[in-house]
Amino acid sequence: MHVDTVFLRRLYVFFVMEIATRRVNALGVTARPTGTWVTQIARNLLIDLEERAGCFRFLIHDRDSKFTAAFDAVFAGNGTAVIPTPPQSPRSNAFAERWIRTARAECTDRLLITGERHLRTVLTAYAKHYNTGRAHRSLDLRAPDDDPNIIPLPARQVLGGLLNDYHTTPLRLPHHRQRTPSSA
Repeated sequence: MHVDTVFLRRLYVFFVMEIATRRVNALGVTARPTGTWVTQIARNLLIDLEERAGCFRFLIHDRDSKFTAAFDAVFAGNGTAVIPTPPQSPRSNAFAERWIRTARAECTDRLLITGERHLRTVLTAYAKHYNTGRAHRSLDLRAPDDDPNIIPLPARQVLGGLLNDYHTTPLRLPHHRQRTPSSA
């Protein structure tokens, strides 16, 4: 994805989405993406994921020339099959395209981004909100990191009120069904 700054400079964002959970990792921002940079970001991702890295069977990416054989080898060495999308078919990576649209509509189109550090800070906050506080229809109105036994409740604002974040509380049984410790 790319974002244009207030100074008319184009910045590129590298992100990864886990399709099953819809969890997004915004991994890097640069003005000059190269194959070497993207490959290093891939290595960093696998290090950050630790033992979870072996859980992924596929990585889908577009046919950009920055996704080099070295990039693909990072994932192949982890046992992850790399699948480039067919030419001129954005729907084949629809989940990533939808996240880009959402991130733009809810975040980057509403802010004047000044540079790489600013965009990195904004996207880190937005990805945290997206993963922990934003309801997703495909997840029964839960955030990717939510516990399914928790009821989400409104609580706080993110990015100065640009976004609403939701905290969770434990699911409680009706008062007459709650267990109480027995005394001896």
